[in-house]
Amino acid sequence: MKRLKLIPVIIALAMLAWAFTGFSEKYFDIAKSLDIYTTLFKEVNAYYVDEVNPKKLVETSINGMLDQLDPYTDYIPEEDREAFSIQTTGQYAGVGALIGIVNKKIVITNPYVGFPAQRSGLRVGDEIISVNGQNVQGKQTSDVSALLKGKPNTEVVVEIKRPGEKNPISFKLTREKIKISNITYFELVD
Repeated sequence: MKRLKLIPVIIALAMLAWAFTGFSEKYFDIAKSLDIYTTLFKEVNAYYVDEVNPKKLVETSINGMLDQLDPYTDYIPEEDREAFSIQTTGQYAGVGALIGIVNKKIVITNPYVGFPAQRSGLRVGDEIISVNGQNVQGKQTSDVSALLKGKPNTEVVVEIKRPGEKNPISFKLTREKIKISNITYFELVD
């Protein structure tokens, strides 16, 4: 009678041991592959005929690995995380204005209604000259956008040239969490 009670326990233990054997073999293969990769990477970096860019090599290898998977698995580098987050969630901390390049100048193309840029009086067409005293003329929109963004409840000073105004105008804005609505305009049709 005691033997019959032990049989299910023995079977369960055998199945458990068999299950973990697969895991250990899998992790051994992963560790071995990573060791080979690391060794090869070090050798190429140290002895390759030309100078190599280690970051680019790693990104290329990551993208090559992910290309073997489905088309939806993607790698987002650290420097692109914030832009990806804004694109997917529609949230960031800043002044609430879309900027762009018009006639080689950084201008405000859309101050979002109800956010610091619009509330302070910034308008479409205002050319941004400086952000926190840093000249932004000739810079990329991504660089200027990074200066305008920051932690919520921190201040940023934006100096602009406004069409029709002789002197530059300075605005002190307080950054806040910005939530971009997917639908900016709606109306009920009869």
